[in-house]
Amino acid sequence: MRYIRDIDKIPGIPDSDRAMLKKVAERYVFRVNDYYLGLIDWNDPDDPIRQLIIPRVEELSEFGALDASNEEAVTVARGVQHKYPHTVLLLCNEICGAYCRYCFRKRLFMDENDEVTNDVSEGLAYIAGNPEITNVLLTGGDPLLMSTRRIVEILSALRDIPHVEIIRIGSKMPAFDPWRLTDDPELQEAMRRFSTPQKRIYLMAHFDHPRELTDAAVAGIDCFVRNGVICLNQCPLIRGINDDPEVLATLYRRLSYIGCPPYYLFQGRPTAGNEPYELPLVRSFEIFTEALRHGSGLARRARFVMSHETGKIEVLAIDERHIYVRYHRAKNPADRGRFMMYKRDDQAGWLDDLEPVDGFGAVDVGAEPVCAVADGAD
Repeated sequence: MRYIRDIDKIPGIPDSDRAMLKKVAERYVFRVNDYYLGLIDWNDPDDPIRQLIIPRVEELSEFGALDASNEEAVTVARGVQHKYPHTVLLLCNEICGAYCRYCFRKRLFMDENDEVTNDVSEGLAYIAGNPEITNVLLTGGDPLLMSTRRIVEILSALRDIPHVEIIRIGSKMPAFDPWRLTDDPELQEAMRRFSTPQKRIYLMAHFDHPRELTDAAVAGIDCFVRNGVICLNQCPLIRGINDDPEVLATLYRRLSYIGCPPYYLFQGRPTAGNEPYELPLVRSFEIFTEALRHGSGLARRARFVMSHETGKIEVLAIDERHIYVRYHRAKNPADRGRFMMYKRDDQAGWLDDLEPVDGFGAVDVGAEPVCAVADGAD
């Protein structure tokens, strides 16, 4: 696999755009490989894979914050985030196979950032000392870019902690470099060893568009499935990439066919540099609900959520006047399951942009409305 960091080495980019796109890449890191570049139709300026990976000048617009969900507030040690009681995130790698332009953690790849650590011993000690933690997510950066030796060390250490039941690996390598999964027998043996019938490893894959599901990518998912890993997919809804109900429905159907069904669909966080990829919340929900009218139940399992500073907020329904949401997960225990109503705003893109309905900031969760997701053929 050949990696490219220099805009000048990508022939498909017009010469007239190179100077400005270099300025974008100086602010927000750029990296891609020849396999992924080969998925782009360079004759189409709106090609979704191109939008996903090639810088855009609009990224330089003043917009959002680098840490839009205030992950700093739940960082309990370097590289360790603990927001929900049973789940801890270990940011164990600061490199990705390539860099999605809409990344919500692009701050991690800036020279001055030191949130990620290669030494996870402090994080492992924290997990071992907190028996309520049953679920550990390896993230970053991309954990599957670490050496296999280091992956094995971390998995082994986590399996030595009795109360850790689930290990999740968040990775876009199945899309960026599927041979990382298929061509490493030692990695496959580690999955068989540490993903046990009672304590599974989950691969949280990240496919954004059906064209990423190449034969090689499907083989990568199949390889992990055959080695005992449970595979799921989560991705954001992104303008110009998957903001089309037919595209999203196709992605969900194909993911269900290959044994990697959808898990979460995220509303894009208001992250610095992400203005060209953002969608209004109402439009996002319309796309989501229309996509869920198609396919079997396994293709329609996703929840549409916002990863807000205060918790994971599920969008339940929208009518002519209101937006109905609920805390699917909450940072504050008092907010767990809390149902809320906001005034409909077709321009708003984030919870903080919405105006709550008087008297309905919190009601009994049993009083929530019927979800507006339409039924389809199962």
